[in-house]
Amino acid sequence: MQNVIVGVALRGHPSPGIRKGWPQRATPTTISFSVIVVVCVVAAAAFASWLPLQVSIITLFLFAGPHNWFELRYFLMRLPVRFGRSRNFFLTAFAGLAVLTLTYVSLPFIYNAALWSEESWSVIIASWNTALLVWIALLVWLRSRQKRGSNWMWTIPVAFTLCALNWLGPDVFSLAIVYVHPLIALWFLDRHLRRTRPAWSRAYRRCLWLLPLVLVVMIWQLSRTSPLADNNGLFWRITQHSGAEVLPQVSSHMLVSVHLFLEMLHYGVWILGLTLIGSGTRRFWEVRTVPIAQHPRGFPRIVAGVLMIALVAVGILWFGFSIDCATTRDVYFTVAIAHVLAEAPFLLRML
Repeated sequence: MQNVIVGVALRGHPSPGIRKGWPQRATPTTISFSVIVVVCVVAAAAFASWLPLQVSIITLFLFAGPHNWFELRYFLMRLPVRFGRSRNFFLTAFAGLAVLTLTYVSLPFIYNAALWSEESWSVIIASWNTALLVWIALLVWLRSRQKRGSNWMWTIPVAFTLCALNWLGPDVFSLAIVYVHPLIALWFLDRHLRRTRPAWSRAYRRCLWLLPLVLVVMIWQLSRTSPLADNNGLFWRITQHSGAEVLPQVSSHMLVSVHLFLEMLHYGVWILGLTLIGSGTRRFWEVRTVPIAQHPRGFPRIVAGVLMIALVAVGILWFGFSIDCATTRDVYFTVAIAHVLAEAPFLLRML
């Protein structure tokens, strides 16, 4: 009888313990990964709630520039040597990225060039947000054409709905982008784990259920706190960036803490999560690990030059923060819209 069972197993009939779809026992590495994720989430929430203004300054100084460098390298890792069938997708992505970035950077100059009424300026903000939504919707449509059997037509009414909501409250919609953007990094990590470490992906998704629970606790505890002191230019900028002017009825302590918590997770994913996980990315200092640099028809010198220029920009950013933190912060968050926009096409490529 035992020989029969062994023979059946050898002919390709797996035993009940290893059948496809059955739950598998967590490995020590998976458990360690889950513990690290939970500890990082709880620690980020604790620091963000404790001293939000001070931790915000330190976090931005230490991690803002490096996380952009790692994000740029990750995008270069995902960039094909030849666009092929994705030519229209990438041309639309790069064109929209350039136009939207330039127009966004020009907004402060446009605002200072004339005396705008509140209604007129809201129209300008709503127009830029609409252009952003149309660009993303176009990228989604182009990406859906490359995936056979997929139907992403439902995204069109969603895009129109978002456009309508944007015109109802442009400032609130723009603030929503500020809070949603850090969560996109968590989506990148989910897609990366699903491709490279499926067992970790399942554990990671379970850990993400902790995120809404932590946010509810933070909002519940901090909504009753007094507003943060914004008696200097830097503190005032931090509270305004988190939405204190758009939502004056909400405690600025809660707004700054929640936004800082999300930003800390965002920095952690790009600097640690996506850098240390996955083949090749652990040697992040080696240009040859970038596919478009090591390919025979690639561009190693261009890739090396881009990464070197970005590294110099990180040093300049650190120098600016040490000299005039408030002004450098304004400049950084204006120019950094480029990396926010760049996440859209590369995330769509991973879907």
